[in-house]
Amino acid sequence: MPIVTVQMLEGRTDEQKRALVEKVTDAVVETTGAGAEKVSVIIEEMKKEHYAVAGKRMSDL
Repeated sequence: MPIVTVQMLEGRTDEQKRALVEKVTDAVVETTGAGAEKVSVIIEEMKKEHYAVAGKRMSDL
């Protein structure tokens, strides 16, 4: 039972997240041979002020 967690900044549309889940599921099925019904995808969205690169919060850029 593969479980995939995707962490990303908030702001994607429901359509984008739906497409992401479908493509991630397809990739896991293709590479592992697991059935699609066994693949779980978890999307964890972060606020831009909760993520920083090189000492700068994304919300400050």
